[in-house]
Amino acid sequence: MDSNLRNLKDFLTLYNKVTELCFNRCVDNLSQRELFDQEKTCVDRCVTKFARFNQSMMKSYVDVQTKINAKRMEEAEQAAKLIAEQQQQQQKEVVTSVAPAVLTTPGKLSL
Repeated sequence: MDSNLRNLKDFLTLYNKVTELCFNRCVDNLSQRELFDQEKTCVDRCVTKFARFNQSMMKSYVDVQTKINAKRMEEAEQAAKLIAEQQQQQQKEVVTSVAPAVLTTPGKLSL
């Protein structure tokens, strides 16, 4: 799925949940077309509280995710360094095992 479409879907899902939550909490009377002042105030506070909470959670998520990513990068760099060292060690072992065999008999290659 396209990331823009997924973001829109996520936003609309969140919007619908907030709308339903705040409506159920704040609207008591459906006898009039317009909301009473008390209901409007309640809805405003509900939405504001949710938005602040969501913003705070996203900030915490970004902070934690940044630390996790940094740790993963460090682990990947250490793993790459270890692999490079192992490859160098293997190359040295191959060179040291082949070199004596070449030098044992002049004119003949013995392994």
